[in-house]
Amino acid sequence: MKISWRRPTTTIWANFLTYAGGFDANVIVWIAKEFRDEHRQALELLNQRTGEDTEFFGLVIELWKIGNSHPAPHFKMVVAPNRIIKGESERNRRYREFFQKLIDSLIERGFIKKALVAQPSNSYYFSAGHADRVRYGARLTGRGEARIEIYIDNSEDRDWNKVLFDKLMEHRKDIESDLSESLEWERQDDMRHSIVAISRKGSIDDNPEKLEETRDWMVEKLLDFKRVFGPMLDELAILTHIMHEEGVKK
Repeated sequence: MKISWRRPTTTIWANFLTYAGGFDANVIVWIAKEFRDEHRQALELLNQRTGEDTEFFGLVIELWKIGNSHPAPHFKMVVAPNRIIKGESERNRRYREFFQKLIDSLIERGFIKKALVAQPSNSYYFSAGHADRVRYGARLTGRGEARIEIYIDNSEDRDWNKVLFDKLMEHRKDIESDLSESLEWERQDDMRHSIVAISRKGSIDDNPEKLEETRDWMVEKLLDFKRVFGPMLDELAILTHIMHEEGVKK
């Protein structure tokens, strides 16, 4: 088992494989605060290419808080070996198939270029660049909502997240005009991350026709988000970094 409290890097990845080989491990578990797309894809490839006696897991550790309770750890599986996927529940199978079709559609539309493998999860996030500090997200919530998000989460610098969110907020009128949509602006001062989102009704329990409608909506909104937010994020992320660095020096 390898636990990474920092953002995973190529060096950490190399150490992870070295430890696994040194202990002749059959079950290899990597726990991290988050996973870059390339590391998640590498774990998926290892599960596809290695024999049934070797299994790789990728787990993200989160803190969940319900009401006034103390925060408690929650482990979210982002990569699992084939036998887990084969023995998955009907609900998880529906999630995996839903997001695999979403990924395939996004590849066809040019939103992403690499082939990705969906996991049995209620969400999927795509890098918007900037060292994965900003991601586009597609999510089916437990409240019966389908959501498309700009997910701002620099795991090493909470202030950077808030500064970038505030800079986007300054352009709210233009952004919503370009999208012809009202968005949900969630600064979330009590959390590290911030979110800009749009939502509609949608659940994994919907019938196939409704799920296809929800998936088509997600594809179009992700493309719209990338068109409108993409160039702005490139400019503001650099500006935010410069402003934050100057603020730290002061």
